[in-house]
Amino acid sequence: MNTLAHAFVAPSPVPPAAGAARRSVGELLREWRLRRRMSQLLLATEADISTRHLSFVESGRSLPSREMVMHLAERLEVPLRERNALLVAAGYAPLYRERALDDPQLAAAREAVELVLRGHEPYPALAVDRHWNIVAANASLAPLIGDASPALLTAPVNALRLSLHPEGVAPRIVNWHAWRAHLLARLQRQIEASADPALVALHDELAAYPAPQHALPAAAEPLQQSIAVPLRIRTALGELSFYSTTTVFGTPVDITLSELAIEAFFPADPQTAKTLRTQSI
Repeated sequence: MNTLAHAFVAPSPVPPAAGAARRSVGELLREWRLRRRMSQLLLATEADISTRHLSFVESGRSLPSREMVMHLAERLEVPLRERNALLVAAGYAPLYRERALDDPQLAAAREAVELVLRGHEPYPALAVDRHWNIVAANASLAPLIGDASPALLTAPVNALRLSLHPEGVAPRIVNWHAWRAHLLARLQRQIEASADPALVALHDELAAYPAPQHALPAAAEPLQQSIAVPLRIRTALGELSFYSTTTVFGTPVDITLSELAIEAFFPADPQTAKTLRTQSI
């Protein structure tokens, strides 16, 4: 796959949390229900089962079938990795496989990712795993990275850390306060959806970073008048402005693919588009 540096590596399989296997499936299902802010009545109604049955499952008085575990996990929108944990807690074998991105069986998926990244040029795009580690990127990302500290470009390269760290891209982000708030809000939503402790630690780390030395005060940043928060960044090509979009695989049955996302940046103004198109000629 196209990469900017050898530091960009494919995500490696990570086993379920050690504590998950020791907890009952009922406890785990209840946690996911509460995380989704659903009452027993609402979940039972959506799953087309009785509230009494659901209560027995959560309390451990009834062991759900494999099919029921998957049925409830689907209604709760549990991530594939955690669905495996639910199955194991209920005494069943995991259903979803996790392969490294360079596995031959994922060749078609790798080609699809590469096609999207390459096809997005001359605009930047990168593929990240569930913890925002960069696994691939197109050549157009280079102007955004600029003179980031080599330590931040050591594998695995974390896109959010690279963006907000004082020795990364942060000193060149014109609207640092708005972009920081945008990234932290996205990360918080991801935490709420996945309950991943590694993302909680990443959020705490990023939130603790000080503002870059020459960052404008929040009140001095240009007023945001668009419906999305742009990334405004100073580069060797001048100031560039981008909107970002996220693309994920539809209906994946492999954990690695379910956790892979492509972040694509589009010009937020005509000048950025013209600059990058001219640069690519």
